Amino acid sequence: MVDLKSGRAGGMGEILDVEGPYEVAPLGTALVELSANRPEIVGLTADMGRFSDIHAFRDAHPDRFFNVGMAEADLLLIAAGLAKTGKIAYCTTYSVFVTRRALDFLVIACAHSKANVKILAGMSGLMNPYGATHQATDDIAVLRMIPDLAIIDPCDATELAQVVKAVADIEGTVYVRSLRGKVPVVFDPEEYSFEFGKAKELRSGSDVGVISTGFMTQRAFVASAAARERGLGAGVLHVPTIKPFDTEAVLRFAAGVDRLVIAENHQMSGGLATLVTEALYDAGLHVPMIKIGIQHRFHECGSQAYMEEKYGLDQGRITRAVIDGV
Repeated sequence: MVDLKSGRAGGMGEILDVEGPYEVAPLGTALVELSANRPEIVGLTADMGRFSDIHAFRDAHPDRFFNVGMAEADLLLIAAGLAKTGKIAYCTTYSVFVTRRALDFLVIACAHSKANVKILAGMSGLMNPYGATHQATDDIAVLRMIPDLAIIDPCDATELAQVVKAVADIEGTVYVRSLRGKVPVVFDPEEYSFEFGKAKELRSGSDVGVISTGFMTQRAFVASAAARERGLGAGVLHVPTIKPFDTEAVLRFAAGVDRLVIAENHQMSGGLATLVTEALYDAGLHVPMIKIGIQHRFHECGSQAYMEEKYGLDQGRITRAVIDGV
C-alpha cells in the first residue's frame, strides 16, 4: 500500500503530474482482459471512446463495440436492448450526462428492467475545469434514490480494474464513478481485494476515524499518516460501494473512535456523509463529525488545484480536519 500526494486533473478528467506509481487507462486494460473469454460482453460509448479509456476494448473487439454518437439516452437504451439479448453491456460517458440527459432511460430501460448494463461514468464530482455544465457534483444523491441500481466509487487503478471485472457478475445495472488516464496506484493488487457491498477498514485508530470513498481515500491515508506523527490514532474506513451501503461496518468503525471525518468528492448532502449520518442516527450512535465535500452550489470554471483549495477538498483541508478537528 502506497501513500501518494494528490495528482492534478486535466481537462477531460485525466489526472496529470501523478507523483508515485500509476497505471494508464486501467479501465480499458481490465475490460480487454475480462472480455477475452467472455463473448457476451459488449462495449458502448457516447462519442467518448478515447476520453473514457474504453478505446482499448474497441481496438481489441471492433465487432463488439458501438459508438452511438453524442446521444446518451440512445446509449443506455441500446445497452438495455443488448442486455435483453443476453449481452453484458459496458457503457462509458460523463457522469453529468448520465444523471441529466439520460436519467429516465437509466431509471426505466436499465434499473427498472434489471438490465445487465454497467455504466462507467467519467468526471464524477469536482473533476474538471469546465464549470457546472460538466461537474456531476450530485450524481450519488440523484442515483441512490433509484431502486435496483448499484453505485461504486473506486479509489485507484487497482480497485477500478477489480471493479470492472467484478460488475460483470453483479446482476442488474451498476453505476461506477470511473477514473481515467494516469490513475494512481494506492492499493497493492496482491493485498487488496474489492468486495461488492463491503467497506474496508484499512487503518485502525481510536482518536479519529476517516470514512472516505473514491480517490478521497488516498488523501485520507496522507492525513492519517500526518496524524500518527502527532501521536493521534487515526483510522481509515474506505467505502467503495455506496449502494448497497455497508451500514454494519460503518457503525462498528464509528463506535470505536472519538470523532469522525467524512471525505467525499460529492456534495455533502445526499452522498456518503448523509448515508453515515442516517446510519448513526438510526442506531442511536452519537459521534462528533466533520464533513469534507462539495458545497451545495454551482461551481465556476478553474484549474483542479484552484477549485479544490477554494472549496475545501484539497489535502490540507482533510489533514487539518483529522489533526485539529476543525
